[in-house]
Amino acid sequence: MSKNHKKAAGIASTPATRELTEAGIPFKIYEYEHSSDHMDEGYGLEGAEKLGIDPHRSFKTLMADTGEERVIGVVPVSGHLDMKHLAAAVGAKKAAMADSKVAERESGYVVGGISPLGQRTKHRTVIDQSAMSFGEIIISGGKRGFSIGVNPTDLVGVLGAKVADIATW
Repeated sequence: MSKNHKKAAGIASTPATRELTEAGIPFKIYEYEHSSDHMDEGYGLEGAEKLGIDPHRSFKTLMADTGEERVIGVVPVSGHLDMKHLAAAVGAKKAAMADSKVAERESGYVVGGISPLGQRTKHRTVIDQSAMSFGEIIISGGKRGFSIGVNPTDLVGVLGAKVADIATW
């Protein structure tokens, strides 16, 4: 189910939607009933399936630790985050997945609902280059079962993100 953000203003407000609204960036809201039955395949794949969206166009937000800082990688739910490529993209020697409790504390969101937008602590963000081939990508809106459709160029701009080849298949 898709909703225009102006119609949904105040109904489904999250830090992510507020950041886009304040920046004047158009977006759509996609909601679905989250079920723990899909956890073997992952939160992002569950959302893509329930929304009927190509999993190459639906992106997940992952937090990694380089040893010096935590960074965000945004990759298709159909792929995986390549830690070596992410490290290279941010000029680090290495990267590893951040602990889920750290990711929740620093982002302000729960795992499965972490958005690259509206995070409690601002992190450098790298978006996989595949996002740029779509007019709209789907990302988490800040809670499980709540996604946002946004133009990837707008997302790069509002986040000050870097675009790089960081996904593996």
